[in-house]
Amino acid sequence: MKRGWIVAGALAVIIVCALLFIVQRQRSHVVARPLNPIAQVRAPEGVRIRVQILNATKTRGLARIATTLLRDRGFDVVETGTLKQTRDTTLVLDLSGHPEWANRIAQIMSPATVTARQDSSRYLDIAVVLGNSWRPPAQAFNP
Repeated sequence: MKRGWIVAGALAVIIVCALLFIVQRQRSHVVARPLNPIAQVRAPEGVRIRVQILNATKTRGLARIATTLLRDRGFDVVETGTLKQTRDTTLVLDLSGHPEWANRIAQIMSPATVTARQDSSRYLDIAVVLGNSWRPPAQAFNP
């Protein structure tokens, strides 16, 4: 009788160890998911899109982070600044009559709304007014 319990216990231990091994092996073979297509949105090749970024939040340095993000995606950020009044939602202004450019930036700066506004100076193509709802993407830790 005692021998039966010992065999059953040993068998249970072997089964548990085998299950743990299988679970661990499956975890080590998890394939990384492809990046979200929005994360791959970039400026069109061969086109210079001049962008202004205005921080309409209480978070200091947000325009600088957005500048780095858009420059990494091929946009030419030529001006940054801060507004006294705050906004909840990020606003992307199409100043040059190119809604596809504004939509690309709105995808990067999501959640954002796009509005067309003609600018006769033609110095800027897009203006981005950062709102409280925008969160910059996570950055890699570089000590």
